[in-house]
Formats: sequence, C-alpha cells, structure tokens
Amino acid sequence: MTADAPRGVDAPPELVQLLTPEGERVEHPDYDIELTAEEVRSLYRDLVLVRRVDLEAVALQRQGELGIWASLLGQEAAQIGSGRALTDADMAFPTYREHGVAWCRDVDPVKLLGLFRGVNHGGWDPAEHNFHLYTIVIGSQTLHAVGYAMGIQRDGAEAATIVYFGDGATSQGDVNESFIWASVFNAPIVFFCQNNQWAISEPLEKQSKIPLYKRASGFGFPGVRVDGNDVFACLAVTRRALQNAREGQGPTLIEAFTYRMGAHTTSDDPTRYRLADELEAWKLKDPIERVKAYLFKNELADQEFFEKIDAEADALGKDVRSRCLALPDPRPEAIFQHVYSGAHALLDEEREQYLTYLAGFER
Repeated sequence: MTADAPRGVDAPPELVQLLTPEGERVEHPDYDIELTAEEVRSLYRDLVLVRRVDLEAVALQRQGELGIWASLLGQEAAQIGSGRALTDADMAFPTYREHGVAWCRDVDPVKLLGLFRGVNHGGWDPAEHNFHLYTIVIGSQTLHAVGYAMGIQRDGAEAATIVYFGDGATSQGDVNESFIWASVFNAPIVFFCQNNQWAISEPLEKQSKIPLYKRASGFGFPGVRVDGNDVFACLAVTRRALQNAREGQGPTLIEAFTYRMGAHTTSDDPTRYRLADELEAWKLKDPIERVKAYLFKNELADQEFFEKIDAEADALGKDVRSRCLALPDPRPEAIFQHVYSGAHALLDEEREQYLTYLAGFER
C-alpha cells in the first residue's frame, strides 16, 4: 500500500485470487477451479439476485417496514462463493448478514425479512435447510458450530460445518475459544471470516496487528486469505477447506478480504468514520462487475442474457416487497409459544396474567 492509497484498498500479496477486478482469469499454484459457462452464468445470477434482495430490504427499512437491516452490499462474492461450495449434508452457522448464504441454502428471502420486521424469530427450519438461525450476539455462533462439528465427527458423517463471522468478532472470547476446541478435537469445521475491514466504526488495524488468517497458526490449524470480491476464488478455497474437513484434516480459517460498501446496519452512518475515497476505490473491485466483464470478454453471455437477469431481479424485488408487506403480525400471546418443549407452570401463569391485562383494553 502506498502512503496516499485509501486504507485497505491494495490487495495483500498473499491473497488467493482467480478473477481480477478487470474480469481477467488468473491461475494460482495451490487453488484452481474449472467452471463451465453455465456455472459462471449461474454464479452471476446468484450475485445479482442477492444484491437485489438486499437493496429492496434497505428500501423497506427506510420506509419504516423493517425495524433494521444489515446489508451485504459488497460482500456478495464471499457469500455466494462459499455458499455454493457447501454440500447438502454440510451445516452453516451465520451471523445476521449472510443473506447470500441463505439464498444458496434455499431459504426464502421473505423469511429473513420477517425477522427484521419483528413478526418471527427466524422463520425457517434449520434442519430443513442445513442453515442455522441468524445469530445477533457477536461471535457466539462459532461455539455452536464447533459443537455441531464435533457431533458430526462422532456420528461418522461425511459432512462439515462452516461458520461465518466478521473481522470485529475475532476480538471476542467466544471465537478464540472455538478455535481452541476445534483445533484440539480436530473438528470438521471451516471458520469463514468476512473481513469487511470495519467492525461497526473500528478499523481492522484496531482489531489485529497481524493479518487475521495468520491467527490460525497460533491455534494449530491452517489459515488462508482469499479475495472476498472474487466469487471464483471464494468457491475454490472454501470447497478445498470443506473437503479437508470432511476427510478428517480438521479446521481451516478462511479470511475473505472484502469491504462493506454500505452501513454496518441501517442505524449506522459510515460517513462519520470512513473516507469517501476509500469507498470509491472499492467500487472498482465490485464482485458483480468483474464476473460480468469475464462473461463479456470470453463471449459466454450476450446482452440478452444480462437483460433477462436484470428483469428477473426486478421481478424478485417486487415479489419480496409485496410478500413482506403482507406478512401478518403475530398475536401478542405468541411470545409464550415454543419457550419450553412442554407445559411450564410459571409460563402458563404469566401468559394468563398477560391475556387478562390485554383484555382490559378491549371494548
């Protein structure tokens, strides 16, 4: 990085990259991937549709239809690449921003919006999609994921676990404890850190004095840094790490070097703590545009294809909006449901007291 360059923009030399920001395919000695034209077009479609869902959710929040939203803008390649590396048997543990991974696990986007609209606690079945519920507490899902991975190990299943977290979470005790347990027990897990370089308002240099992927060596397992805006590289690196986990080689830490283009959440104002030139520099690394450039340069798609995807994205946005607005509000007493697996005397008493209180307002 030069002295005049915006912070975090220059790619580190150890970065695994297979597709440049200009859409040029490059080789890497340790990671490679063969993709058909149809597979590349499918990845492009994923990226575009996931971004459209995200933009619609931001608009819904600004219009008062969602309480809050955590945008993935700029991080689509990290999520789609890693998400498409998963097999049906693998289990994913997200934070609250993995909308792209949810897409790859066939979770209806409207169910994600229901959580942020306040009408459910996460409206999907984790066992059905092998995609756990969103975790709001920073870093706690890493311990859950390691425990699940140890269960896979004891069951002798041909599967692995992947857990997502941000650069800020690496300062949490839970994350470091999960590294210890995964290493000592050789758990079949991939730690996928999306280093978007801002833990809300704290820059990466206040989280770590060394590159995050190098922390893995201190716990006794490998780490790798991948271009988080390169969907090819994210797919190749994650696929390799998951396969190693399934084969009994233990955990891997993947640091996806990317950038959060929007706010941390819609309650955040990033203009208060980061510079506009940094944002502009990262726009040139856009994960969607580089795949589009690759498709054009290699004559793997024509203008009709891109127009078709754009039309599909618009239709998806309208569908997500209409179904989100139609989500019914839960009845007040629903908060007492599913707290315990069976009857609970104290909870029953509290429910009756609450219903009596509510009845006092009825006319």
